[in-house]
Amino acid sequence: MSSISKEFLKGLWAELPPFRVLLGLCPTLAVTSTAENGLGMGAAVIFVLTLSNVIISALRKVIPQKVRIACFIVVTASLVVSVELLMQAYAYPLYQKLGIFVPLIVVNCLILGRAEAFASRNGILLSIADALGMGIGFAASLTLLGGIREILGSGTIFGIPVMWESFKPAEFMVMAPGAFVALGMILAGMNAFNRWQSRRKGEIAPVSQNSTCASCGACNACDGK
Repeated sequence: MSSISKEFLKGLWAELPPFRVLLGLCPTLAVTSTAENGLGMGAAVIFVLTLSNVIISALRKVIPQKVRIACFIVVTASLVVSVELLMQAYAYPLYQKLGIFVPLIVVNCLILGRAEAFASRNGILLSIADALGMGIGFAASLTLLGGIREILGSGTIFGIPVMWESFKPAEFMVMAPGAFVALGMILAGMNAFNRWQSRRKGEIAPVSQNSTCASCGACNACDGK
């Protein structure tokens, strides 16, 4: 597998941001009351993450080491302002639903983590692949979580009724506690799949995907040291 494919695919499962390396949990839990909200936030993160990786990778030899974090935040903040203006112009109802969590993308640990751990150490093509993989994985995770909560809490998906007429929604699923319940359900399902996959391969125990090394997102930088 080529390096570009490897960097792209890791974000879709092995290092899936909210469920594997536990990055970006604040918007993951806060805005996913519906699938639409999750998809909208995910799309905004893909835009910011991809462009920030490209810019930081292109300028990695110019940015002074001592002020690199401040420079990363400036780049990210500029892109987030662009996203805000675009959403206000073309998706204002969604912008109102996401609220404060759109400008908070500036300090999203996923954005800064990929800038520090990957984009500042690799070329533009690899940084694009990393950003797209992580961004798409993040967007898919938020959409899945939002879809589960919306179906169980409202009986709809993207606002379209999908449950039978006598279905009684569990309204707490679209409230704050429902986010933790749905997250737990997804993590339990993924862990069960890992155990099944490990037994199928004859392994004694599944490889941990939530290790401290993985959660920092800097495995490519430290090389296991």
